[in-house]
Amino acid sequence: MIICLETSGTVCSVALCDRQGVVALRESAESKSHASMLTLFIDELLTDARLSVQELESVAVSKGPGSYTGLRIGVSVAKGLAYAASIPLIAVETTLSMVYNISDNIRQKYGVDNETLLAPMIDARRMEVYYAVYRSDGMKIKETTAEVVSEKTFNDIPESVKILAFGDGAAKCRQVLKRKNLEFAGEFRISAAGMFKPAYDSFAAGRFEDVAYFEPFYLKDFIATTPREGFLPGKQIAG
Repeated sequence: MIICLETSGTVCSVALCDRQGVVALRESAESKSHASMLTLFIDELLTDARLSVQELESVAVSKGPGSYTGLRIGVSVAKGLAYAASIPLIAVETTLSMVYNISDNIRQKYGVDNETLLAPMIDARRMEVYYAVYRSDGMKIKETTAEVVSEKTFNDIPESVKILAFGDGAAKCRQVLKRKNLEFAGEFRISAAGMFKPAYDSFAAGRFEDVAYFEPFYLKDFIATTPREGFLPGKQIAG
């Protein structure tokens, strides 16, 4: 079995998977719950399955992009598990796991077919998102990038091609993107359940990370913010 950790956004999610799919799942959408809930969820899943960490095939972690703090927590815990149990560490790009976590209900509701392009979007700062573009079979056709949403977003894709945008970054695009054949799946929520297939694909191919040196895929440098009341004349506030 592989245990999958998803902490790249607001949801703290842990999935225990075998080769057939997700066996058990624990999730919390409570704000800033990663530090307090992640190890608890891991312990609950392993206890219920009567497994020790050493009996796992691997630990997989969502590598980003996403929340700097969330990614740090998830990767630190994953590396600790992998090192302590001497099991491989697998990293799954967040946008890819999002693609594999689109439910059948969402696919049916928005008419996703083999020709539809999928655009997982992760909320960044202000009007910026991290996003990529995939074919419906999971093949990436546009690399993950950080971009300020504008009317020019997706201009490199013909309007005759249908696009489904989803994720917590898609909501703020609604008022800006007016192109034809663009749908927004506002009900989508990120989950470790979407990591099952890419995690086992990596395991089968032997694509493992160096536990000592692996770092999250931040995409951008971390920028600290200062509370507005801390503003001083002549001082520039980051963020």
